[in-house]
Amino acid sequence: MAIIISLLLLVSLVPHLTFSAHVGIVNGTEAKPHSRPYMVSLQKGFQHVCGGFLISEKFVLTAAHCRMGNEILTAVVGAHNLRNRSEKLVRMKVKSYHLHPDFTVKPWRNDVMLLKLVKKVQLNKNVKIISMSKQERDIKPDSACAVAGWGKLSFKGKVSTQLMEAGVKIMNNTECENKWKKIYLPSQMICVYGHGGSCGGDSGGPLVCEDTAVGVTSFGDARVCNSRKRPEVYMKISEFLPWIDSIIGNKGRNLL
Repeated sequence: MAIIISLLLLVSLVPHLTFSAHVGIVNGTEAKPHSRPYMVSLQKGFQHVCGGFLISEKFVLTAAHCRMGNEILTAVVGAHNLRNRSEKLVRMKVKSYHLHPDFTVKPWRNDVMLLKLVKKVQLNKNVKIISMSKQERDIKPDSACAVAGWGKLSFKGKVSTQLMEAGVKIMNNTECENKWKKIYLPSQMICVYGHGGSCGGDSGGPLVCEDTAVGVTSFGDARVCNSRKRPEVYMKISEFLPWIDSIIGNKGRNLL
């Protein structure tokens, strides 16, 4: 109940945005099992609420809005089908939560968070770290990228038990600004478009271009998923590398 109330409050503060528990992959396809071994399901109890991804053996990068108040989240690694008990998925407790100190909802800014796990994950074929982009300049418009998650399959649909994925393309910054007006901040945000895309429950997951994480799923339109008129927006990882390094150290991550 608490998370629902908190989300409703956020929606009242920032109209027309989608958030973690109400923000999946629509028009996507099921990912090949364990083809994205960096993916993390963040859960409250045993309920998936957000995505995330491993950037080191002890840290998960996700969206700041994925934690409301003092909620306790569990990081599930090595998963494909969240309901398949025969899978060798691992549930990891979170030792500490590091929300970006300048995260705000009005205006919507700095929507990133680091989760420090209680211990290092055991890396194997189903659990791996993804490299992050150090590229400071904007990614070329129309570049082919991908998103993935266990979120909703349609705006009013159910969440997926299997990891889903969709190909997307980078949108021109000027078009993003025209769509989102003052909400969009080019220095720290990226827009995408495509036949498929993020919806509800995919927040915190990575925007991946050429096997490199370049963005963190942040927000979209609260009234529709995957709309060219209101494209999904991602936090630009390169903008936050100094802050990430201040938490985990620059030897604790991979850069490309």
